[in-house]
Amino acid sequence: MLASAFASWFGRSHAAPRAVAAPAPVADAPAAEAAPRTPWPRERIALADALWGEGFGLPGGEVEALRLTRTLGPSPAHSLLLVGGGPGGAACAITREFGAWVAALENEPELVDAAHALIARSELGRKVGIGLWQPDKPVFETRKYHHCVAMEPLIGVEAEPILDGLARALKPSGQLVITDLVAEEKLDAAHPALARWAALERRDPAGLQPSAAVTRILGRVGMDVRVAEDISERHIAQVLQGWQAVVRDLRGARPDPAKAARLVAEAERWLLRWRLVKEGRLRMMRWHAISRGGG
Repeated sequence: MLASAFASWFGRSHAAPRAVAAPAPVADAPAAEAAPRTPWPRERIALADALWGEGFGLPGGEVEALRLTRTLGPSPAHSLLLVGGGPGGAACAITREFGAWVAALENEPELVDAAHALIARSELGRKVGIGLWQPDKPVFETRKYHHCVAMEPLIGVEAEPILDGLARALKPSGQLVITDLVAEEKLDAAHPALARWAALERRDPAGLQPSAAVTRILGRVGMDVRVAEDISERHIAQVLQGWQAVVRDLRGARPDPAKAARLVAEAERWLLRWRLVKEGRLRMMRWHAISRGGG
């Protein structure tokens, strides 16, 4: 059973899996199924809803989005730039919880479309909006926001232009929270698990920086870093929690071949990240910084 395979991969304990190769093809799965034209087809968005909660694209869902934002002390008088908020759930949750005005940005058109639909259903009016941004050409409105939360904004791009753009978007003394993956040592791009993970997540292993390098860049772009925290254990626990919930929902029900194939593909992506973090090759970091207001 597919559910048994998930259970064995992620387990009830935090023992690392023994194998990192791609799972064997699911029996009866459609042969030579065409690759999706987008990395976020609606079926994958639905699976993310099941894993992390409706409208969320990353582990921890609403709980993690609010945890990260709460440290900024947001209020109904504050504006907040949310980068990488997924298909709308984080933006809506932040406004409902804190009353802040949220301008969200995503780099995938399908996630933006899904967010528009969710925001419309939320009836939060003009307090929440979302648009598209390009990580390779990061342009943000200058000195507009009291706060910014950026969740994994450095995918496949150089760090400094992104961080400089986020710093410039903040008002003087504005606060910034960022989460992203780092590599403290140079990674072996030929390592099978790392190479497969990088391909699935569209990341360049050579572009992953040590946490201290990100902290230095933040300083160069006018940010005073107050916290640089390793949140790896919390992150992989959230990955495990999401997949255990999906496994529970699968008990007693056999998914059709197409759904089974999607489940296996998504499980491989998260299994590889989970293992690379457990092995210490990758770390998930959180930075909290305050703008010095220059520039």
